[in-house]
Order: sequence, then C-alpha cells, then structure tokens
Amino acid sequence: MTTSTADATRNPICGTIVRTKMPKSKERQIRDLYETLFQVWGPQHWWPANTRFEVIVGAYLTQNTAWTNVERALRNLRSAGVLSLEGIRRTPIEQLEGFVRSAGYFRQKAQRLKTFVAYLDLQYGGSLDRMFARPTQELRAELLALNGVGPETADSILLYGGGLPVFVVDTYTRRILQRHGILPANAAYENIRSLFERALGPAFSNVLNAAPPATTDSKQNPGAAHSPSRMSLAKRTEIAQRYNEMHGLIVGVGKSYCLKSKPRCEVCPLGKFLS
Repeated sequence: MTTSTADATRNPICGTIVRTKMPKSKERQIRDLYETLFQVWGPQHWWPANTRFEVIVGAYLTQNTAWTNVERALRNLRSAGVLSLEGIRRTPIEQLEGFVRSAGYFRQKAQRLKTFVAYLDLQYGGSLDRMFARPTQELRAELLALNGVGPETADSILLYGGGLPVFVVDTYTRRILQRHGILPANAAYENIRSLFERALGPAFSNVLNAAPPATTDSKQNPGAAHSPSRMSLAKRTEIAQRYNEMHGLIVGVGKSYCLKSKPRCEVCPLGKFLS
C-alpha cells in the first residue's frame, strides 16, 4: 500500500522534534502514480483513430473483447468503405454483422452501432459537432440511456471522441487501485471516476504533459500503447489531456505488469509504492 509523507511535531514534554508518517490522501496517491508513469513512458497517444466516429465505433466494439479483435473489425469496415456515419447508416444489418464479427457479440454490436447513428440523426441531424457541443453531463446522460452503453463506453466516447474532461474507468484501473490499497476493485464506478477527476483535475498543476518519455524504444517502453494518430494528436484542454494520458498509462501497466495472475510487481514502475 502507498504509505505517507514525513511530518514533524515537537514533543510538548522534552521539546524534541518527532517525525511521524502521515497517511497520504487518495488523491495524492493517484497523482504519484501519474507522475511516476508519465516520467517513465511519456505520452501514450490514445485513442488510435483517424476520426471521432472511428473512436465511437471502437468504443462500442471493444466491449468484452481484446483490442486486437477490434482492430480486425475496424480494418474490415475501413476496407469496405463503411467506417463512417453514412457507411453504417446505409449498410444492411446482416452485412454489418459480418464486418464486426471478430469483435464478438457481433449481432448486438452491429445493432448498437445502428442505434447510435439513428440517435445522432434524430437528436442532432447527424452532426457530431452539435452532439459534442452539448453540456458534458447532459450528453453523458443521453449516451447512458442508449441500449448497450455503460459508463466506460460513454466516457470513452466523451473523452476520446469529444475531447471532454471525463475520466474513463476500466478493469485495469480497478485492479491497480485494489493492489495499491487505494480503493477496492468493486468500488462504484462513479466513486472511482470522481477520485481521479479530483486528483488530476483543476487543482493539480504540473508540466509533465510537456516532458519527453524516458525512452522511445517500444521493447523497453511497454507502456506506450500506440503510435500517434490523428485523434491522439487532436487539440484538447489540459485536464482532458491529463485524463487521456492517465488512462493510457494505466492500460500500459495493466497489460505489461499488473496482470490478472502472476503480477510483475518487482519490475513495474509502480512497484516502489507497494509495501
């Protein structure tokens, strides 16, 4: 568990200085994790996509499957020339199911993509600009009301598609928080999201987003998830960028070190915080 910072008090009897360990706040622990990972790995270049709509499609397809399966489905859609609003709109459902089969639950996911396009057409005239211009919490509530959209999917769309300051919580996040004694893995999604947004939000000022990674060698730098893409390089606020980086950094730890079984704590950049 992450421990503490040193504090000093004067013994009222003998007058000597007594140094004690004061527990760190959960927010401070989150900041320590972020600062450590960013200094080691630098920018993570999430999300790997060329357009906002591609981010949205990926957010739907990645539910309950590995990203490698999503990439195959995206290649199928791209090769067929239908990785666009118009493409999904005009593609018959049976054909769309075939394109996304590799992502699993392909019938559900194909229908959910159709549902999203219908929602966008009805509410915003098919305009992502108009949709993302909505107040963030109101838009989040609308997305959560759509069939098949849970908090992680909604927040991925908001953060990576819209560049809006919402933190994304996934399985890796829960696992790392539990193993570092910050929050239990079964903590409520909103409690975890709120913790990260307090820790890395407006109250946290740093210059790490301008810092270079310690290495650019992918074999030595397993935290770096993707090469730069048009969406990963898109302009966003400092806070949204920080949430973006932290989620990518957490995925790097989860995939390479904080494994479900046989975690590699002894070589993990965050190992120093364990006791």
